[in-house]
Amino acid sequence: MRGRYPAMATSSLAPPEVPMELHAGNRDRLLTALRAHLSATASPPRGIALLQGGEEQTRHCTDHLELFRQESYFAYLFGVREPGFYGAIDIASGQSILFAPRLPPDYAVWMGEIKPLPYFKDRYKVDLVFYVDEIVQVLQDRFSQHGKPVLFLLYGKSTDSGNYSKPASFEGIEKFDTDLGTLHPILTECRVIKSEMELGLIQYANDVSSEAHIEVMRQAKPGMKEYQLESIFLHHSYRYGACRHCSYTCICATGENRNCDTSINIITTNHHLVPVVVLSTVSICSILHYGHTAAPNDRTLNDGDMALMDMGAEYNFYGSDITCSYPINGKFNSNQATVYNAVLKAHNAVISHMQPGVKWVDMHKLAEQTILESLKNEKIIHGDIADMMTRRLGAVFMPHGLGHLLGIDTHDPGGYPEGLERPKEPGLSSLRTIRELKEGMVITVEPGCYFIDALLRPARDDPVSSKFFNWEEIEKYKSFGGVRIESDLYVTAQGCKNLTNCPRETWEIEAVMAGVPWPPRASVTKAENGLPKA
Repeated sequence: MRGRYPAMATSSLAPPEVPMELHAGNRDRLLTALRAHLSATASPPRGIALLQGGEEQTRHCTDHLELFRQESYFAYLFGVREPGFYGAIDIASGQSILFAPRLPPDYAVWMGEIKPLPYFKDRYKVDLVFYVDEIVQVLQDRFSQHGKPVLFLLYGKSTDSGNYSKPASFEGIEKFDTDLGTLHPILTECRVIKSEMELGLIQYANDVSSEAHIEVMRQAKPGMKEYQLESIFLHHSYRYGACRHCSYTCICATGENRNCDTSINIITTNHHLVPVVVLSTVSICSILHYGHTAAPNDRTLNDGDMALMDMGAEYNFYGSDITCSYPINGKFNSNQATVYNAVLKAHNAVISHMQPGVKWVDMHKLAEQTILESLKNEKIIHGDIADMMTRRLGAVFMPHGLGHLLGIDTHDPGGYPEGLERPKEPGLSSLRTIRELKEGMVITVEPGCYFIDALLRPARDDPVSSKFFNWEEIEKYKSFGGVRIESDLYVTAQGCKNLTNCPRETWEIEAVMAGVPWPPRASVTKAENGLPKA
């Protein structure tokens, strides 16, 4: 049945122009928030927010320059693509200033035209542009009317990585008063709520990624390598969507790997940092963040394997984060459909309950409860669901958090503002936020169900928890791995909007993998495709 319809060879995607008004709007929101904070704390309504952009990095000690991607806070405020810049915003006047690196003459020989300062003023729609080596003189000459100007520098901790942002530094900074505590929490909170222009770019990144995921679905077949699926996604995103960057390292996990030694690994990618226990027989689909250098999407796809494809394209800094799970041969078997539908039901239940004011931790628990109920209906577990929730048994099957804020970063900041503490309980401790939803947030919904021996074994050894599991049935799923379904949601005034457009029902996936167009034509029904009715 595969290949009954012609595979998609082109795309209707049209990369949009990015108006610099987007970043000017971001600066205006920061100014409003900073002025409000200074007023509330009876501080003078003046000073300069100063950020340092990213620097180009070489590969270790070589002269090979890695592909540059701008530091995210700097990108949010200024939209500058080039490395080596500084940016300043005068709180009193609202003036925006860029400081460009003064490039040596031979740059023009090796790297291309050296752009004059007016080019950057016009391109990035700022008020003034100077060279980096003029920072001290410019700030002293223009902003010393009320004495030594205060520089508000970006310094704060990411609650996802544990790393700290780098405050601006330059020769002569000691001539100014500096404030390291004010800017980071205020600017982070600005990034939590998306403007219409920001949403447009996130939607476009989702359009590109959705289309690329579908192309991977169509081409996947036994005998291929996981990296070939990754390459299809990267090719489609770049060729048709103009997305040179991905939001994170692609996770292309399929089937089972029976050659892993028992070990504990800290798996680190651009996307995640998490400890994972890898046992002697472990399903690739149950390694939550497969795809990193030590597990590089290199397995051969076998007939009967389940695939878990977690990939997202980035456009003009703004990203997407989408996961699709499906059988490589294009047909769900009974066990695959059981687990997949349990996760899909949780995915849909959460989306149906999302609206402003809803607590994210409650949505996580809803996903857990829905998955447990589905597994109970299939006799995989038994007993009282409320008792299972009390004992946090949902975390045995879904050890990660339900989702995370999304924007310029895959894990956008702001998940734990001051006053919110990360829960300690299993599963809940992995939540990247426990905030109440607000209109304008973009957040991923990514429930999953996995059969990970490292989590099942302690449950079996516990005399109380063990009684909830039908271990005979569990054994049938141990080599299965897992399923994750992930979509990107925008919180609206009354509910939410799904920005992701991928086939989700099992019959939709089977149809698309057989070559049926997506989105489906109204004239093409399940019956015409020879597929069972839902």
